[in-house]
Amino acid sequence: MFADLQDALGNYLLPFLIAVPLAIVVILISVRKGDDRVERPSRLDPQPLPPAPAPAPAPAPANKAPAAVLVVDDSTVARTKLVKLFNEAGYLVASAKDGNEALEVLGRQKVDVLITDLEMPNKDGFELIADVKGSLATEDLPIIAITGHEELQTRVHEVQGLFGIFKKPWNDRELLKRVEALASLRKG
Repeated sequence: MFADLQDALGNYLLPFLIAVPLAIVVILISVRKGDDRVERPSRLDPQPLPPAPAPAPAPAPANKAPAAVLVVDDSTVARTKLVKLFNEAGYLVASAKDGNEALEVLGRQKVDVLITDLEMPNKDGFELIADVKGSLATEDLPIIAITGHEELQTRVHEVQGLFGIFKKPWNDRELLKRVEALASLRKG
């Protein structure tokens, strides 16, 4: 009869029928034992790590002012994100919505790095770059181009004087590293 039952239940069902009640008994015994003891973490229990301290912004040396960045983009969203990114990184940030406005800013204040969108109304990024590189006052200004259009990326490789091109959406860390390197060259 046992052989018939084993054939009927199969080779896998019988061990399952034995293991389940055994597991229930083990659980009940361990819960009951745990009622009267104090919880002590074992060496194997993972301990929560204390929260990492927030990184402090690197203070600017007393004799050096923070680098100035000019962000030019007709998109309010992109311009706001870039301004916030560079402000939080400790840069002095000015912004403009097109090339004409950017030239006005460049006429009023010293800028260490220019970051410009390429496709804008009034004066686009290509015209702005040409004007900046054509002026004695700004010809050595490092320029980074940002664009969301593939066809403009191929055209930008023909432009002289660019120190990088970033595709929208850009990588914040890479953009900050590039600006930091360019700003230190400009100030040094």
